[in-house]
Amino acid sequence: MSKVAGGAAHNDLFSVSGKTALVTGGARGVGLICAEALLDHGATVIITTRREDAADKALHHLSPHGPCTAIVADLATEEGIAALSDELSRQLAELHILVNNAGVTWGAPFEEYPASAWTKVLNLDVAAAFQLVQRTVELLEAASQPRDPARVVNIGSVDGHAVGTFNNFAYSAAKAGIHHLTRVLARELGGRGITVNCIAPGPIRTKMTAQLLAEAESRLLASTPLGRLADADDVAGALVYLAARSGAYVTGSVMPVDGGATITSWGESAAR
Repeated sequence: MSKVAGGAAHNDLFSVSGKTALVTGGARGVGLICAEALLDHGATVIITTRREDAADKALHHLSPHGPCTAIVADLATEEGIAALSDELSRQLAELHILVNNAGVTWGAPFEEYPASAWTKVLNLDVAAAFQLVQRTVELLEAASQPRDPARVVNIGSVDGHAVGTFNNFAYSAAKAGIHHLTRVLARELGGRGITVNCIAPGPIRTKMTAQLLAEAESRLLASTPLGRLADADDVAGALVYLAARSGAYVTGSVMPVDGGATITSWGESAAR
């Protein structure tokens, strides 16, 4: 068996065996992809969702992949975040991986874009992520080991660092916010044995993106140098890299997983 410096085996670089992970919004879309990836690589996973029926459906899908449970909580409210953190403290002595995925988008023309959209999107996509890190930091600290820190992985978006052609004003601002919050928290928590990173995917086929892709898939493909949309493996690979020993010395990063879209004019045709 080949070795790396320090005597560790190469074949466990991408293992999260023995670790416990929380994936918010883990019942569908990117969250479900994240939960499945962590289970497949050895973690025990807790997902959150707002509805009992969604939890049941997700657990039915995830159970063949490994040990998974669900907590029903509305993270759009302070009460929901508090209830979730209290339940985690009852269930766990330590939390190795927190994936802040829960989020919402809102699209409307510029002249019609409502003030309520800003409150809803920024609250869930940015403020709730911060509050959950704040409330789970002791569990994360308890899981941290020398050379194996606890991990926070935020889910951002290509829209957070490139200007697209879609009328999702609050969502774009929120994703830019979570990208920079990642850097701020990485600096804040590094000394406590916690890394904080962010994955910024391009469009991937989920329920949330279905309408956007129906209207704009050909344009998005034309603006992506690799000529395809992201798929589940692309997001899963980035997450496992950051969560496993492979990512132990990475913090404060925002990792684009967008096929090169942000090296073009986002939403416009790439030069061929």
